[in-house]
Amino acid sequence: MINVIVNNQNVQVEEGTRVIDLLDKQDKCKYMVCKLGTQVKELNRKLSDKDEGKKIEFLGLENIEAGKAYEASLRFIFAMAFFRIYPNVKIRFSYNASRSVFCQVLTPGFNISTATDAIKAEVDEIIKQNLPIERITVTTAEAAEIYKKMNCADKIEMLKYRPESNVNIYKCGDYYDYMHSYMVPSTGCIHAYEIRPYSPGIIIQYPRYELDAKIPEFVEESMYGRTLQRAYLWAKKTKTQTVADINKRVEEGNELDFVQMCEAKHNRMLAELGEEIARDIENIRLVCIAGPSSSGKTTFCNRVRIELLSRGINPVMISMDDYYLERDKICELQGKTRDDVDLEHINCLDIEQFNKDLFNLINGEEVTLPKFNFKIGKREVGRTIKVDENSPIIIEGIHALNEKLTASIPKHQKYKIYIAPQLPVNIDNHSPLNTTDLRLIRRIVRDMQFRNYPAANTIDMWQSVRSGEFRWIYPNQEGANFVFNSALPYELCVLKKLAMPALREIKYTDSQFLVANRLIKYLKYFKTIDDESIIPCNSLIREFIGGSCFDV
Repeated sequence: MINVIVNNQNVQVEEGTRVIDLLDKQDKCKYMVCKLGTQVKELNRKLSDKDEGKKIEFLGLENIEAGKAYEASLRFIFAMAFFRIYPNVKIRFSYNASRSVFCQVLTPGFNISTATDAIKAEVDEIIKQNLPIERITVTTAEAAEIYKKMNCADKIEMLKYRPESNVNIYKCGDYYDYMHSYMVPSTGCIHAYEIRPYSPGIIIQYPRYELDAKIPEFVEESMYGRTLQRAYLWAKKTKTQTVADINKRVEEGNELDFVQMCEAKHNRMLAELGEEIARDIENIRLVCIAGPSSSGKTTFCNRVRIELLSRGINPVMISMDDYYLERDKICELQGKTRDDVDLEHINCLDIEQFNKDLFNLINGEEVTLPKFNFKIGKREVGRTIKVDENSPIIIEGIHALNEKLTASIPKHQKYKIYIAPQLPVNIDNHSPLNTTDLRLIRRIVRDMQFRNYPAANTIDMWQSVRSGEFRWIYPNQEGANFVFNSALPYELCVLKKLAMPALREIKYTDSQFLVANRLIKYLKYFKTIDDESIIPCNSLIREFIGGSCFDV
């Protein structure tokens, strides 16, 4: 017998008991995964003597890992529905605007719009049947045979890059798939989703942990959506849609061509941006740049500055960080103690002084800027500047697109840029890479390289960072005039060798292990680019790996 703690009570169970069997019948579809000790596990996990004395916490959709399992399981069910009705039709999932999943048919000539009702009916039927989703372990060769029968050439291709000899696969009835995620115990756990036609496929929405397990209202993000579509078309044209595609370029020995091809795409986007600003430079006095953490904002600002200089435009950069209020003032405004204040809140900035200085500069006056000394937490006197009519001011920061921050400047005098990595790369057709994980890998490498932060510390801070993004960045992104895709398809081949050792330092018993293990599972599939000399010194990836020609 094994002793575990459930709901703060000691419970004695037989070895081999599944975690889900500790739940009452009415609760078996209420939870997605569980926390066993310090680790997140599937509810179908069988308890062993290694679990003696461990606390079991059941996790619903308010938890991030439960939310990930829910989303992956929903993709599984959709893929299963397609396989049941249209077994010869290939589909691909990707992450899309409005916090959703996009499902696109790859088979030529198939009209998904006429099939949407049938697919939804089949998905609903699979959910209604509450079929068990079982994890099985097979050899790589056995997995290849299973995928061959299911006509999944993309999954067979990825098996070539798997270092392990065994493979986990999930089975539901006669359907087999693997979504590179933990899964819910049965199809009945998927209790809410919405779909809508969205050319050339369908949008799938699901409850989000960050919205109290509610399905977000669909927002047509036209600017962001166009950028996603552009990224997808470029990846399709250059054959960089999957990890296997990327690995083939590395294996062929054309690393330099691959790197330069990706960098050329960035150069072209910067040229387009520079042309847009130059075309309206008589009106544009303020260039505002914002994006989530580890988007490459610092390097991007410098490259925008250089791009404008090449067109005879002389931009001036102002740091929003210099307008931070002192901690005691922030405490007063927020009504909180020094330890509890939200340092990402817009009221941490001296908005009144910032607007006054911008207004005076744009109107030709000489202004002495503040300089915030973060060592002592106080504002000091900074440089004195004056800008001419051919010198737009560049500002960058989490609140740069927020109209409240620059209310003194008319909208027609502002040019807003949103920067974020949008990497339309899949492990296989059913398993898209999450760009949030890409940013986290970037930040882990940067923090380790330049801030002496171990990966565990970065992972611990990440949820707080993400909360700030949802609050302050994403609500303002659609107001941008230009969206810059900062992703570089080759970058994970470079980041891998720096990130993997740091992630492997995190022990199985550490609370950060689940996230670290998920990132390792992604990275291990990528071939490594060892020669960093082929990466230009002005590349955005240099901000994270080092060797940048800019002060980043």
